[in-house]
Amino acid sequence: MKPKIKIVLITTGQPTTNPRLVKEADALSSEGYDVTVIYQNISEWATQTDINLLATRPWKVICVAGNPKVNFLRFILKKSVYKLTVLASKQFGFKLGLAESALTFGVNSLSKAAKKIKANLYIAHNLGALPVAVKAAKYFNAKCGFDAEDFHRHEISDETHSFNFKIRKFIEEKFITQVDYLTASSPMIAMQYQQIFNKKTTVVLNAFQRVQYPSISNLQNPLRFVWFSQTIGNGRGIDIIIDVLNVFDKPFELHLLGNASRDFLELCKKKTKFTHGKLIFHQPIPPDDIFNFCREFDIGLCLEQNHPFNRSICLTNKIFTYFQSGLAIIASDTPAQSSFLNDYGKIGSIFNDENSLLKIIKNYDDDRKLLNMHKLNSFLLGQNYINWEIEKQKFLLVVEQTLKT
Repeated sequence: MKPKIKIVLITTGQPTTNPRLVKEADALSSEGYDVTVIYQNISEWATQTDINLLATRPWKVICVAGNPKVNFLRFILKKSVYKLTVLASKQFGFKLGLAESALTFGVNSLSKAAKKIKANLYIAHNLGALPVAVKAAKYFNAKCGFDAEDFHRHEISDETHSFNFKIRKFIEEKFITQVDYLTASSPMIAMQYQQIFNKKTTVVLNAFQRVQYPSISNLQNPLRFVWFSQTIGNGRGIDIIIDVLNVFDKPFELHLLGNASRDFLELCKKKTKFTHGKLIFHQPIPPDDIFNFCREFDIGLCLEQNHPFNRSICLTNKIFTYFQSGLAIIASDTPAQSSFLNDYGKIGSIFNDENSLLKIIKNYDDDRKLLNMHKLNSFLLGQNYINWEIEKQKFLLVVEQTLKT
């Protein structure tokens, strides 16, 4: 029997926090590849949801870097070493492997694990995993790829003199030149990397699988808004929607799903002056449940800001989740989101300030036929044009071509 082709996917996070990695691992497994995912624990809520997620997956997993609940001392020791490495890299620069170790916690443990698995292809799923994949591929004379979910040098800061920008730029320039393929999650991110590295970059959108239920009509009930992310906090546009809904004089519900600190919850409560609406928080749920959750709403909110630069050119999981769930979309006027809504017709509306956002909301509330037309158009877009069944073929073709060369 011909041995299976082995592929290792590497992330500095957890499967629950990286739906794109999960989709790729599923796609590769369904094609008969022998798939292993190497990851590390970064949050308690994700560890709990990982248990249910991984129980349903055919691929193998290796968790590294320790778990604070299982081996507290080992975990704290690794954290301490990581912090010392960050200080050293700030003091002495990025040579001698300092940048790789200082970029993300757990990189050394990921690297050790990767070098214990002889594979045909290593795929990095975030910037911290990129050096791990490249070095493992060199060690075994194998291939490697990088999936750029963000434009990483501008992921945290636009200040070119900042440590965060410098270390990410250094890692990109050292290792992206060594990968055998490069994919990106949005056309504008792909364009940035292609221009910088003169390297073909394939766009694989953050789409999800087709769903089997129709869009839900809601002609009479109060408008129901939803926003979700792993973290609910400052700089995510939540303050903007709260300010606008404070002056909206019709019944509504605003639902926020994700992890929120106690301080941020208190801040929201103080800021919220709703006279006709409700603000409802939800704890994180398993990724596979997000569509059933979202389908109960009318409008999905994409409130991305234009700073740092990465946020202006990315297309997040939100927008794809919303139209796959049959929601109308209200999106902030970032280049990526504006381009997307312009390209794909009447699925929602773009706002550029609080006045235009309030106008859009009032229009949807007054014209429920328009709202339901946008909801239906969104659902049909996900069914017929943008979904993982289509996008995964692009990804699988890149993998196939890489393995052949």
